[in-house]
Amino acid sequence: MTPESLLRQYYGHSSFRPGQKTIIDKLVGGGDALAVMPTGAGKSLCYQIPALMLPGVTIVISPLISLMKDQVSSLIQMGIPAAYINSSLTARQVQTAMQRACEGRYRIIYIAPERLENESLDTLVRHVPISLLAVDEAHCVSQWGQDFRPSYLKIREFIKKLPVRPAVGAFTATATGLVQEDIVKLLELDQPCRVITGFDRVNLYFDVVSPSDKLAYTLNFIQRRKNQSGIIYCGTRKTVENVCQALQQQGLPATRYHAGLDEAERHSNQDDFVFDRTPIMVATNAFGMGIDKSNVNYVLHYNMPKDLESYYQEAGRAGRDGEKADCILLFSQQDVALQKFFIAKIYENQTLSDEEKERLSALETRRLEAMVNYCVSEDCLRGQILRYFGEEYGDRCGNCGRCNATYRQEDITKLAHSFMACVAHIERNMPYGLGLMSIISIVTGKNSAEIQSRRLNDSIIFGAMRSASPEKLRSIAETLLNKGYLARSEGRYPTIHLTDEGRRNLVSNSRITRRAIEKKPSARARKRASYSAPNERLVQKLRDVRLQLAQKAHVPAFIIFSDAALKDIAVRRPMDVSEFLECTGVGERKAALYGRAFVGAVREFIESEKA
Repeated sequence: MTPESLLRQYYGHSSFRPGQKTIIDKLVGGGDALAVMPTGAGKSLCYQIPALMLPGVTIVISPLISLMKDQVSSLIQMGIPAAYINSSLTARQVQTAMQRACEGRYRIIYIAPERLENESLDTLVRHVPISLLAVDEAHCVSQWGQDFRPSYLKIREFIKKLPVRPAVGAFTATATGLVQEDIVKLLELDQPCRVITGFDRVNLYFDVVSPSDKLAYTLNFIQRRKNQSGIIYCGTRKTVENVCQALQQQGLPATRYHAGLDEAERHSNQDDFVFDRTPIMVATNAFGMGIDKSNVNYVLHYNMPKDLESYYQEAGRAGRDGEKADCILLFSQQDVALQKFFIAKIYENQTLSDEEKERLSALETRRLEAMVNYCVSEDCLRGQILRYFGEEYGDRCGNCGRCNATYRQEDITKLAHSFMACVAHIERNMPYGLGLMSIISIVTGKNSAEIQSRRLNDSIIFGAMRSASPEKLRSIAETLLNKGYLARSEGRYPTIHLTDEGRRNLVSNSRITRRAIEKKPSARARKRASYSAPNERLVQKLRDVRLQLAQKAHVPAFIIFSDAALKDIAVRRPMDVSEFLECTGVGERKAALYGRAFVGAVREFIESEKA
């Protein structure tokens, strides 16, 4: 069997996406590979097809139970024998799975990294040759990645214990150059084929807004999307509870997820979301990694995340089926303070040395600065994300809130010079310097306990810019930093100082301008356009059929077919199973299982149109 024939037979696709065939050929040939591909680009297919071509079994190291369950359910639906082994199984179930694995009854086995030192796995290794080891979410191996997991460091030793070293594939959607090098080093990849297809998700619409009332904005946002599925990320458990309760009081079908809930409720709420019983999930960042739900129409960040890696990964849970989706971030200065609080917690970690604490704190601070700059900059949002990950990008994407807004030139000279003068005063009178948040607190007259304890309220600049909001001054400061008039020091407590260019501008009283958003694009102006024009009534009929089949099979609806597949069926209107096989995402197994049901629904719809 060739990769192309397997792709058609099992996955129902006629051609590979960029990068897939290169990775497959490398792994089938026994070599190593590192794949950095955006969510929805088909990473899992890159190790599943080699698993069908290679002898023995493929082991997939995966970090989350939910991901394993969805992947295995999907494989079984396609007719590929697979299993998972993790803490959700009883000891008896693990024993049964291992026995079947030793008998060679599976082609793919998903295993949690914590299980790599289990004795039963040693038994499996002795009985069945391991031809391929795939490491999903490979960025978890790097301490400098946003989701570091110590258990991933066990993978290298596990590989060394195998009788014959298999091909090793490492897969991730979010890894900067630094993290990529860490993956290669820590997994000891041998001259890996590197495929970096880019980070861009063209179907996602990005925007950042700073509403005066976040809750009112959120309620209005959701009300306009009543029939859609989405995730609302919040920075704390308390905010999750408040937002979820407010949505429920408005009669909106919302549930919640955070680490403060017991395991049974988290599992139940997650299932309600995945199975579309409750299409709105309000959660902390404890939710989502490994969630393969394809029909998430929007991701709204109620609070700013800690860094762009986390934001892009969380926002990327929208639009996995390739349909257009919205990624909206609600920004406020309180979000910055919350993330600084979390960074300060690094110094309470007793497992790190003082040097490691300093290095990690500096790294997290730089990441936070990039995240804040994304929120306040006037530049293309997509471009900022892609450049952060090292990808070249132009000035405009045409599909974000910055590119689609109407701009005007804003003269910020007066505020900018006042702020720069305050920074100059601090430099003359406070040799140790101050951070940006402290400076803003002083000049706006915020009489906090910290300000009082340091007697900063006695300064002549205390309250000097009281008429300007902290948000406005933060935006002005970021503009001055970007223009090179201000600079930020390194270290645990980065301080702000005036550059030589800033001093010259201040002395000469030169004009300072920037682009400012005059009018934001309306939601109506961003009305979605599907890749074709399927009849919505037929699509809904197909959704109803899919739901019935999913309930019967006890799997989420998207496991049967994605929304994109249903829309292709609605466009093509197959009249028999052979025509059904030509539709996107329809492989031989699914055609045999579901062809009659969907073709029957199409025929019924066509007859109703004639009546």
